[in-house]
Amino acid sequence: MPGLPPYAQLLRLQPVPATDDMTALMRMPAHDGVVGRPGFLHGGAIAGLLEFTAFAALRAALGEEETVIKPITVTVDYMRGGKLEDTTARAEIIRLGQRIANLEVRAWQDDEHTPIALARLNFLFERPEKA
Repeated sequence: MPGLPPYAQLLRLQPVPATDDMTALMRMPAHDGVVGRPGFLHGGAIAGLLEFTAFAALRAALGEEETVIKPITVTVDYMRGGKLEDTTARAEIIRLGQRIANLEVRAWQDDEHTPIALARLNFLFERPEKA
């Protein structure tokens, strides 16, 4: 998919329309490239889905292509083994300051209320100078 970084393309991530400006949804289809142990997703693929979903939410909220976004911390809690099934993630912006943003992301397969992983991410960003 053009426009996504190479690793997101490798994961075959697909943006899903969100209902508001402070969240983003992304879907990762099940395929051989995301397999960890037989029948389950690789933890790195799940973490990649969580991080790219957070970037998508922040990019949509900032709306400025020139803004440089840098992760400060990424903490992932794996709640249960992700089966080799399509997986969806939702990122929510908890705080959006002038230079720092805090986000929470959850990934699930069958039910959003039973996540396979949760992440908390903090980002530093530099907005372009206005002339």
